[in-house]
Amino acid sequence: MATRITVSEFDRQMSEVLNRVAYQGERFIIERGGKAVARLEPVGPVRGVTLNEVVEKLGDLKIPEGFGDDLEAIRASIPKLEVPEWLR
Repeated sequence: MATRITVSEFDRQMSEVLNRVAYQGERFIIERGGKAVARLEPVGPVRGVTLNEVVEKLGDLKIPEGFGDDLEAIRASIPKLEVPEWLR
């Protein structure tokens, strides 16, 4: 998802915004008068996150009792999509 900033904010923070695009793979929508006028995003592939980085960020995350049951109940409540005949 892109961060929305105004032209004025981009003008004041251009170097920082460009660094965030280049080194963190962030995307920006630049607006003027409340309307999007430009999109700023990396030109190459964005570096992914390693499993070690995910584990480090999660730290000692505790999953509450019954969480898996809740997920299964949610999944079961979502109606199945019918595939149209022409897509089969």
